[in-house]
Amino acid sequence: MLGKLLLAVSLLMPVEPSGTTVHTGQIDGAEYRVEVPSRWNGTLLLYSHGTYPAGYNPPVEMASRPAARDELLARGYALAASRYRVPHGHAIPDALRDQPALVSWFSREVARPRRVIAWGSSLGGLTSVMLGESNRFDGVLSLCGALGGAVMRSNQLLDLGFVFRTLLEPSLEVARVSDVAVNEKRAVGAIDTALGSGPGRARLALANAVAGIPAWSRVHEPRPTEVVDAVTQAAVHDRTLARSLAWGSGRADIEARSGGNPSWNTGVDYRVLLERSVSKDLVLAAYREAGVSLEADLSALGAAPRVSADAAAVRWLHSFGDPAGRGNAPVVTLHAVGDPTGTEHERAYATRERDVRQLFVNRAGHCMHTAAEELVALRVLEDRISAGRWQSVQPDRLNGLAGQYGPEMRVLQDWTTTPPREETVAPGFVTHHPGRFPRP
Repeated sequence: MLGKLLLAVSLLMPVEPSGTTVHTGQIDGAEYRVEVPSRWNGTLLLYSHGTYPAGYNPPVEMASRPAARDELLARGYALAASRYRVPHGHAIPDALRDQPALVSWFSREVARPRRVIAWGSSLGGLTSVMLGESNRFDGVLSLCGALGGAVMRSNQLLDLGFVFRTLLEPSLEVARVSDVAVNEKRAVGAIDTALGSGPGRARLALANAVAGIPAWSRVHEPRPTEVVDAVTQAAVHDRTLARSLAWGSGRADIEARSGGNPSWNTGVDYRVLLERSVSKDLVLAAYREAGVSLEADLSALGAAPRVSADAAAVRWLHSFGDPAGRGNAPVVTLHAVGDPTGTEHERAYATRERDVRQLFVNRAGHCMHTAAEELVALRVLEDRISAGRWQSVQPDRLNGLAGQYGPEMRVLQDWTTTPPREETVAPGFVTHHPGRFPRP
């Protein structure tokens, strides 16, 4: 059962010139938007958005890429999305309540869909998988989600912060943060200082390696081969996504929601994590160039006091952030190989979920896939639903399908550069086999 709905307000907007009927309103305080083309094909796509920082209140997002939204409407899909009652931070508990409520509203007030697909990006990709495990959907499309789970992600970022605190900035708080703004400023200052010296870069490389953060952030450039470039690009992820999630408002939000600290490194041997890391060679090269002792730093990490978790907080985050891998619907995932969430999350998820196909594009950056690539991923999912079996996901075939779209469907903006660099890119599907996540 999707639950009883308390409909606060629903407005039927005039038909747009494109022939799309738009419904907006609120369900139990959760703002929603529904778009139904005049020639609806019977499929409803339910989109879940990514993490919103406090104070960020955009219009309801209908798709990961605006160009994809327009194409989907033109092809007859109905689109639905909610901002949830509490859209900021780790909003999965709110989404698990408000998104199914919107599907029920649609079935009652618009029409009963022939097929419902949950899809979303970043935190919304994880949300969509969890929706597929707790409700009845015909399929799930997860874009750039940390599908190893929120507990794994929290521990990953704790490892990053722990190495920073031990080797670079002793005043940094890695859990139970008392002052978010001050802590973020300390972290960014430590990054900037470290980048200015060989020993600092070596320790940055070590921190990112044990946390599974890739040394590649430039969307429109190949993976760097020089040590300085590679460490500098990894630090871009530290300054952006990790700034909030490891040391700032993102971590504070999860701790507030869960009622404590849900991450730990008790019993963790950072020598073992380095051995498991795909960036081990970069770390060795960085320490050689700097002329400092990796063994001494690993010994310092081994001797440093550990961080323990609050058991109740771990249980909460496990319930509202860790896929069980027992979904009732097929799942397609899409991930850039240089995404800072780490494709190792995909490997962890694949050990739990069997009815899944995992697609990768050879590109850096978080959620850096084009509208064309996302639409091809949707086609893979719909073929599976219709045929009852998986069709070929060979990169040549998928790139051929993506290449049929015009250049406006293959534009990406690298927001990590100044100014942001926007280019049309070639389809990037590639065969990729993620390694083990460093943390056991």
